[in-house]
Amino acid sequence: MTWDPFGTLGRTLWITGGQWAGKSTVARILAVRYGLTAYHYDYHDARGHLDRRIAAGVQLLDPEIAYVRNTPAETAEWVLQHFPQRFEWALDDLRGLVSGRPIIAEGWGLRPELAAPIMKSPNQMIVMVPTDEFRLHQANTLPRARSLTHKVSDPAQAQRNRLERDRLIAADCVQHANSLGIRVIEVDGSQDAETVADEVADHFNLTT
Repeated sequence: MTWDPFGTLGRTLWITGGQWAGKSTVARILAVRYGLTAYHYDYHDARGHLDRRIAAGVQLLDPEIAYVRNTPAETAEWVLQHFPQRFEWALDDLRGLVSGRPIIAEGWGLRPELAAPIMKSPNQMIVMVPTDEFRLHQANTLPRARSLTHKVSDPAQAQRNRLERDRLIAADCVQHANSLGIRVIEVDGSQDAETVADEVADHFNLTT
């Protein structure tokens, strides 16, 4: 049984899925709307976990290798292999949070197969993935998605590989969610963030 001294993990609501599906935006909307505490995995993973990554000897892939030399499948496999260790670091963060309302944790590393043993019900998680068309739309319109911030020898190829890597990781997440009976929402951009948040709130029974 996972150590959960304050009962935080058992009450956590999870939003996971693919990159550029609007997970962070929906979590922020729900946090403000319902007075929840939001945990943003990407922020903590990139910043708060740096010391733990160094102590554990976990090396990040060089961008040239990750996005130019490797195939998207190779880089996706590398990411998937490292998610379990990074998930444990996220659990340590969550264990230290106490709130009168549920914690809502969002991020692509909060995988269904990792969170399922902790959840009391599959209804505590929802998976958001962009359609292929919406992923391309996000890549063309969002500054942070439009190109890599790292210098690489072939930026155009790197961006194509990055988007394909994201597609593969999202597809793997959907496969695990389906096998565990966890709901998947495909985000195609036809609804605004507030409307998607309504759907997620209804799934989590936040409106009652």
